[in-house]
Amino acid sequence: MKKYIFSLLSAIYLMCTVIQASAANVNRTSDSINCTIQVSEKSIKEVFSLIEKQTGLRFIHNATEAQLSKKISLSENNQPIDEVLKKIAKQSGLTFKRVDQTIYVQTTARLMRVSGKVIDAQTGETLPGVSVKLKGSTDGTVTDITGSYHIEAAENNILVFSFIGYLSQELPVSGGTLNISLKADQAALKEVVVVGYGKQSRQLLTSSIVSVQNKDFNKGAFSNPAQLLQGKVAGLNITRSGDPNEAPSISLRGPSTLRTTGGAQEPFYVIDGVAGADYRLVSPDDIETIDVLKDASATAIYGTRAANGVIIITTKKGKTGQSVVSYNAYAGIENIANSIKMMNASQLNDYLTKNGLALDPSDQKGANTDWQKEVSRTGSSQNHNVALSGGFNQTTYSASVNYFDDKGILKGSELSRLTTKAAIEQKAFNDHLKLGLSVNNSSSTSDIIPNQNIVLYNMLRYLPTVPVKQNGVYTENLQRIQYYNPVALLADANQQSKSKLNLISATAELKLPFGFTYNINLSTQNEQVNGGSYYNSQYTLDQGVNGEAYRSSYENTHKVGETFLTYDKITGKHNINVLAGYSLQQDVNGDGFQANNRNFPTDDIGYLNIGLGSPPNGFKTDWGSNLYQKLRLISYYSRAKYSFDNKYLVQLSLRRDGSSAFGANNKWGTFPSASLGWRIIEESFMKKQTLFNDLKLRASYGITGNSLGFDPLIAQIKYGNVGAFYNNGTFTNAIGPTQNPNPDLKWEKTAMYNLGLDFSLLKGRVSGTLEVYDKKTSDLIYFYPVSTTQYFANTLTANVGDISNKGYEITINATPVQTSKFRWNTSLNVAHNNNKLVSLSNSAFKLDSIPVAEPGGQGETGYKVQILKTGYPVGQFLLYKYAGKNAAGVSQFYSRSGGLTTTPTSKDYYYAGNAQPKLLFGFNNSFAYGNFDLNVFIRGSLGGKILNATLADLNRTSDVRSYNLPVSSANESPKDVNAYIYSDRYIESGSYLRLDNATLGYTFPKFTPGIRNLRLYVSGNNLATITGYKGIDPEVSLGGLTPGIDNKNYYPRTRAFLFGLSASF
Repeated sequence: MKKYIFSLLSAIYLMCTVIQASAANVNRTSDSINCTIQVSEKSIKEVFSLIEKQTGLRFIHNATEAQLSKKISLSENNQPIDEVLKKIAKQSGLTFKRVDQTIYVQTTARLMRVSGKVIDAQTGETLPGVSVKLKGSTDGTVTDITGSYHIEAAENNILVFSFIGYLSQELPVSGGTLNISLKADQAALKEVVVVGYGKQSRQLLTSSIVSVQNKDFNKGAFSNPAQLLQGKVAGLNITRSGDPNEAPSISLRGPSTLRTTGGAQEPFYVIDGVAGADYRLVSPDDIETIDVLKDASATAIYGTRAANGVIIITTKKGKTGQSVVSYNAYAGIENIANSIKMMNASQLNDYLTKNGLALDPSDQKGANTDWQKEVSRTGSSQNHNVALSGGFNQTTYSASVNYFDDKGILKGSELSRLTTKAAIEQKAFNDHLKLGLSVNNSSSTSDIIPNQNIVLYNMLRYLPTVPVKQNGVYTENLQRIQYYNPVALLADANQQSKSKLNLISATAELKLPFGFTYNINLSTQNEQVNGGSYYNSQYTLDQGVNGEAYRSSYENTHKVGETFLTYDKITGKHNINVLAGYSLQQDVNGDGFQANNRNFPTDDIGYLNIGLGSPPNGFKTDWGSNLYQKLRLISYYSRAKYSFDNKYLVQLSLRRDGSSAFGANNKWGTFPSASLGWRIIEESFMKKQTLFNDLKLRASYGITGNSLGFDPLIAQIKYGNVGAFYNNGTFTNAIGPTQNPNPDLKWEKTAMYNLGLDFSLLKGRVSGTLEVYDKKTSDLIYFYPVSTTQYFANTLTANVGDISNKGYEITINATPVQTSKFRWNTSLNVAHNNNKLVSLSNSAFKLDSIPVAEPGGQGETGYKVQILKTGYPVGQFLLYKYAGKNAAGVSQFYSRSGGLTTTPTSKDYYYAGNAQPKLLFGFNNSFAYGNFDLNVFIRGSLGGKILNATLADLNRTSDVRSYNLPVSSANESPKDVNAYIYSDRYIESGSYLRLDNATLGYTFPKFTPGIRNLRLYVSGNNLATITGYKGIDPEVSLGGLTPGIDNKNYYPRTRAFLFGLSASF
C-alpha cells in the first residue's frame, strides 16, 4: 500500500508540476519575458529563430518567403519581448499576436471573404462536412450540404482542407474565390491487416479478420492483452473476475470442444510472427495492433491450433528518423463493485427472535463483524512504461521497460510483473536483405490465497456475532462443517509463484529476383516457474501437523523454426501471391519437481527451507502430478491468392500437421480452406451510384484442428501406482497401467462456412461488416467411460461426437459529426451465436448425455446442475422445478408426474434454460473538442441464464444457528429444510447493460520545446450496471463446459478509477 501511495502522490505531484509550469508559462506571456537581440542586417526569419531559442516562444506565420527574408537591425538588451516585437513590427510591416507560448505573425494585408466549393476529384460530387481551417489558427469552418464554404482570411493565408477518406490539401489565399477538388486517400484504401505469415490489403481481403489499433484499446489495469479487446470484436467473448492472478475466460464464436484444460477452448496467440508465444511477454503499452482471425480461410494456415480462432499481436517498431522517448503511466484504486448483503448481528438476532430461536452462547459474543470487509481492502494498481524507438540509415531499433502491479481487493492477492523488450532490424544490400533480432523478458510474482474458495465461502457464512479475535486468538468453531474463520485462513497460510519468461527471436528476409522473397524465423521461449506455499501450525484446515510446506520448480521450453518462400507478382490486371513453408516446433513441459514436508520446529522457516521439517513415520511425500513431457509438431503449409482487376478474388490454403501427441494411426492431419471475394463496387453498374464508396461480398470454407492443451502422452499407455500387494510379510507398492492407449485417437476438426459483406458509404463516414457463419466440430475428444474388464483403466480418451455453432455478427463504424473543433466517432458490434451439441457417440461408443457442473455445498455432494445432451447447448441447466412452499413452510417441487414433493429425486429433473446469451454487444463513442477527448464504452449481454448457486447455498434457514444468512432470507422460515436445494428458483436472467469505461483526457499544447506530446487522463472502469440479477455480478464465466454458474467461490469484480499520463520527448 505504501508503494501505491508513493506512486499516486508522485503522479499527482507530476501533474501539479506540469499544470504549474503551464500556468507559469501563461503568466509569463502576460507578465515579462525578456530577451537580448543584437543583430545587424539579419533576415526576419533569423531573428525569429534567435528569439525562439532564448525564450522558448514559438512563431507561427503566414508570411511569404520574401517578407521573411527582409533585413532588419536590432540592438535590444534584456528588453520585454513585447517591446522587441513592436520594433520588429515597425521595420517589417508585420503584426504580432501572442497566445500563451505562441506568437502569431500576420501580414498587414486586409481580411477578405473567401468562399468556394469542395468536390470529389474523381466523381465531381460536392462534399459536405469538409473541414476548412486557417493554418496556424483555430479559426475554421465546414462545408455545407452543397459543399460550399466561406471564411475570413488575408492574402497568402494558408487554408487546410481535410475530410475522412481523402487526402488533406493546403492552398494559399489568392483571391475571393477558392474552389478545390479532394482526392481519395489511396493509403487508407490500401490499409493492410496481418494474416498468417504475411500481410494483405484489407481492400482485397477474402477472410474474416478484425483489426484493432492501439488507440481503440480498452483502458484499465489489464494483465492479459485479450482484455484490451473486450467488447470491441463481434463474437469474441471475454469474462474475468476481480482476481489479479486469474486469466480471463476467452471464447470466439462459441464453445467447440469438450476439453477445458490448457487453453483448449481459447484462441491461439501469435506475437510478432512467433506462433504460440506467451502473452505475458508483451506489455499492453508496447502493442501496435491486434488482429483477430475468425473464419477458417484466415486460420487454416495455422492448422491444428486454429479451431478457436487466432489472435495476432504486433508490437511497436522503430522508424527511421529522430529517436522518440515515451513514458506512459497510471495509478488507480479498486473497490468491490457489488457485494452480497449478509445479515449483520442485529438483523440476525432479530430473525432468530422472530422465529423463537437463539444462538449458542459460544457464538453470542456481542460482536458485529462484517467478514467481507475484514478479508478485503482497497485494491490498487500502477503501471509504468518507458520506451525508446528510432532509426538511422538502414537500421531501426526499439526498446521498452514496463512495470505493472495489481493488488487485489482480497488481502493476500497480488500480481506484479516486470517486462522488457529490445529489438533491432538491419537492412543491407540495397534493402534486399533484412535481419531482425528481438529479446523479450518477463518476470512475474503472484501472491495467491491458499484455498481461496474456502475463504470466499466463509466470508459470507461466518456468524457476525463472533469477533475476529478473542484474547488475541482467532475465534474458531471447528465442530461445524466447512466453517472456518476466513481472516485466520488468510493469516495462517501463504502461497507465492514466481515466473521468469524469456523469448529470443531471430528473423531473416531475402528479396530474390522475379518477385520471390525467402524468410527464416527462429525462436526459443523458456519459462522457469518456482512456487511455494506454507501452512503454519495454526492453520485450521490441517490441524496437528506443526506446519506444512510445499515447494516446486519447473522449466518449460517452446522452440519454433519456420521457413517460407513467397512469390508476389502483378501483371496487368492479374495479381498473384503464393506462399509455401515448413515449420518445426518442440515443446518440453514439466521439467522439474515438487516436494512437501511437515512438522517444522518454527513457523518462521516457511517453505524456503523445506528440508528442516521432520515428518512423522508413514508420511508420504507429495511429488505432484506434473510429468516430464515432450511434444513435437512438424508442418507443411501453403497459400495461393489471386485477384483480377482488384474485382474478383480467390484464395486457397493447405496445411498438413504431424504431431507426436496423437495415436499411431492418426499422427497427421490435413487442413484446407478456400475463399472467394467479389468487389461489387468495381463493377460498371456501380460507377454512377453515389451511396457506396466500397462494397465487397466474400465467402469462405475451411477445416481447422484443435490440439491446444494436449498432453503429449494422451494417446499412449501410462503406468503408475495402482495399490500394493502383500509380499513376504510386507506390503509392496504395485505399478500398473493407469491410462488406456488409443492408437486411433485423432484431431478434433472444425469445418466452418462464412459469408461476409463489407461496405463503406457516405464518403467513408459509415462503414461496417455483416457476417453469418456455420461452424461444426467433429471427432470431439472426451474421456469416455469404459469397463475395466476390457480395458486397463475406467476411461478411454476417444473421438466421440460433434458440436455446432451458428450465428451472425454486425459491426458498424461511423463519424456522425466532424467540424473544425468537434469530432464524434462511434462504433457498434452485435453478435449472436446458437450452440448445440449434435452428437456424443461414434461407431463404437454410445452416449446420450453427460451430467456436469457440481457446485458442491453442504449436503449436495454429487448433485449435478447441468447436462451435456444431444440437441441442447453447452450450459444447459437440469434442475428441480420449484413449486413454492407447503403449509409447513417447506420448499416443495414438481415431480415428473406433475405432483408435489418435498423429497425430489433425479427422475424429477427438467430443462431449466441455458447459460448461452442470445446477444452480445459493444457500443463505443469517442468525442474530441479542442484539446479534450472523451471516450465512453458500453457493452452488454441479453438472453443468458445464471444459476445463483451462491444464494442457494447461503439460504440455509434451517441452519441459522450455525451459519449467517443473506438479508434476502429475512422472510424465509427456519423450518424450510429444503430452502438451499438447487432448483429453478435460483435461475435468474443474466442480461445486463454495463457502462464499462469512461475516459476523459486533455492534451496540452506544445508549450515546452523538449516535450512533443503530453496527455493527462482520468478513467473509470465498471462504473454502472443495469441488471435484474440479484448476485454480485451478472457477468459470470461463459468458458468451459459449465458456464453461467455463480458459485460461492467467485472473486468479486471491482470498480476502478485511474489517473494516467502519456508523454513523448
